[in-house]
Amino acid sequence: MDKDYRAAISRSGKSIYDPIEIGDPELWVPTPELEILLNSELVGKGGLNVPIRTRSKIVKQMVCRALGYPAPEGFKKTKPQFLGQDFDTYTQKANNLQIWNEELSPSRRYALLRVSENGVITRVKVVNGEELAQLDTTGTLTQKFQARLIPREATEELIVSEDTAVLSPHVRVGARLAGNVSPVDHPAHGLLLPIAEVYDRLRGAIGRSFKDAGADQERNRGAALHRIVCELLGYADYRDDGRFPDVRNQLLEVKLQTSPTIDLGLVCPNSEELLDIPQIAGTQVRHCDVRYALFYARTDGKEVTLTHFYLTTGASFFSRFPQFQGRVLNRKLQIPLPSDFFD
Repeated sequence: MDKDYRAAISRSGKSIYDPIEIGDPELWVPTPELEILLNSELVGKGGLNVPIRTRSKIVKQMVCRALGYPAPEGFKKTKPQFLGQDFDTYTQKANNLQIWNEELSPSRRYALLRVSENGVITRVKVVNGEELAQLDTTGTLTQKFQARLIPREATEELIVSEDTAVLSPHVRVGARLAGNVSPVDHPAHGLLLPIAEVYDRLRGAIGRSFKDAGADQERNRGAALHRIVCELLGYADYRDDGRFPDVRNQLLEVKLQTSPTIDLGLVCPNSEELLDIPQIAGTQVRHCDVRYALFYARTDGKEVTLTHFYLTTGASFFSRFPQFQGRVLNRKLQIPLPSDFFD
């Protein structure tokens, strides 16, 4: 983490309720950096074997100090709790996350603090609502957005040949990625490949196969595909931190389809909502500026073989893939966190 966000926030004199523009290069703490900072400042702190309301107040005061904000004696009832940085805190002694009286917000961050039986913080994990939605295996949560992929005769389709007007000024033909950037780095001016070049590089995936870990092992299937994508794009290594979009450095979301139904979770591809990444040379990108690479595949139970490839911007997503209408949830949500969530 190169920037000292804590010092910058402290100098600003802002409170947790003062608005900060998403992507502000000095004061907005991007999610990966927010997780690093909270772990650095909070892990090992104790004194949390107290009643729940008292614990909640103490945790919020700890978080304030960790980020450089003044810690008030009392907290306003706001949604989210930390308005300026758009996140809520949840203290977890068990793996059952409970969210009351509101639906998940896809862009809001959720800072989950693992606390030991002795009342000591052992790990902090920061995810957004979209990532939480993907963890639900109980059926309590339904996917909010879905679309349909109907393969046609062509095995490769570039749905739109140019990036959005917001992103286009920052792309460069032939940008060299190996040795300069990692797949999970934030995107940078001049190191973003144009969508047409991303298409040309990823076409080589058609016909490639990898071991099928099973339909209940989507994470492993996805990781195998992400490795292929990173290799073809020209990165020196493969990295995936599980955040949206998958290849953050290229603003590229990667989806593996073995059925026509595309699960989009809580994020609508054509949304103009701002994306939680730092500005690119003064430009704040939106969800609709993200590029989507969809790979259709067949499996015999032993190997997954990629048969079709589609590339589009979020803005043009539904011009090729018809949207289903989903339901909006507004009730108590209970999400069992995976046993390795805090690892």
